[in-house]
Amino acid sequence: MSVNQATMNDDVQPDPAALAEEPDGGKKVGPKKAADRTDMVGKALGLLVLLGEEPRGASAADISRRAELPFSTTYRLLGSLARDGFVDYEPDGRRYHLGLRIFQLGQRVSNHHGFAGTAMPVLRRVTAETGEATILSVRDGLHHLTVSKVDGPQIFRVTSDPGHLGSLSTTAVGKALVAFAEDGEREKLLAELPLEPLTGKSITDREAFRAEIAQVRRQGYAVMDEENEAGMRAVAVPLLNSQGHAFASLATAVPVFRLDLEDLIAHVPLLQEAAAELAARLPQR
Repeated sequence: MSVNQATMNDDVQPDPAALAEEPDGGKKVGPKKAADRTDMVGKALGLLVLLGEEPRGASAADISRRAELPFSTTYRLLGSLARDGFVDYEPDGRRYHLGLRIFQLGQRVSNHHGFAGTAMPVLRRVTAETGEATILSVRDGLHHLTVSKVDGPQIFRVTSDPGHLGSLSTTAVGKALVAFAEDGEREKLLAELPLEPLTGKSITDREAFRAEIAQVRRQGYAVMDEENEAGMRAVAVPLLNSQGHAFASLATAVPVFRLDLEDLIAHVPLLQEAAAELAARLPQR
């Protein structure tokens, strides 16, 4: 999508001088200027990450504040990203969203890791047996990232779509990823992971969370009972590499009115069978 920067007004006007191109004049770029440009690439990528956390989009001023960058710099970077399709601009609401180029690149990454071609048939098979949504996630820093999902035939739909970044501490997929992480990484997460209270049932006490993760390791699966979203529960199992560490997790998610916790946990053997198949076929990160 090509966007005319003259239409990208926000609640703060950019400094025209800051929007001008660098006066290189075709001269050889020195080490300092090359480093500055590399830094600008990093800043642009940082803006994309911030936009990825804003499903409804954000204004240039909001992004500037969150990125702790001058407004003029943010405005210019967003204009460049919009010109190349990485960002879309919504004139009516003066908000920016991730563009289709990001979706295209994400699809290529998904295909490279086998999530589309290899994982989807397995997820569909699990959903056909459970009648509920099946979700495959990987860890992305302090979050879990949904990489594949198959919805069940029911009208009520799980909202964790591919590309969604979610909490590690309040979700079944997240707990499974933490519980079966490499030992040193697990200890670091147990000590430093933010324990955000997303609902009244979220675990916010550090020792209680540590006990929860120990239980997940003992039983081989994790549950979420309205800790991440009121009215929803889920059960998840890890996908283990040859060292016994999780590189992904697989979950069945349901609304609470359709399955109680005991009936949901009854799906664990099916999930474990599917996880073992996926672990043998997917590239292990």
